[in-house]
Amino acid sequence: MASSRIVRPPRPAPVFVCRKCLKRSDDAKDIGKEIKRAMKRAAPARGKPARTIMTSCFGLCPKRAVVITAGVRAARGEYVLVSRAGEVAGALSLLHDDQNGSS
Repeated sequence: MASSRIVRPPRPAPVFVCRKCLKRSDDAKDIGKEIKRAMKRAAPARGKPARTIMTSCFGLCPKRAVVITAGVRAARGEYVLVSRAGEVAGALSLLHDDQNGSS
């Protein structure tokens, strides 16, 4: 049997979005589109953008926001709440700060 190896995918860590929160949001369509746009802009040159993965409930259930997490922040149990499409770029930069070596 071959030994175990660590491999790195050709794209950044996925972004996890609570499906239930997104469905309840008034701005759901715009938030979903803006998440994908922001990830395409943040993708490395000639690289693939991070994937968006719709998940089940994180258990936070904010009244007027969508719960998003990614990468190291997800492992720590840290989340970002987004209530408008204009907040998505800032939220994604917060989530990816640790992956770039800061914070």
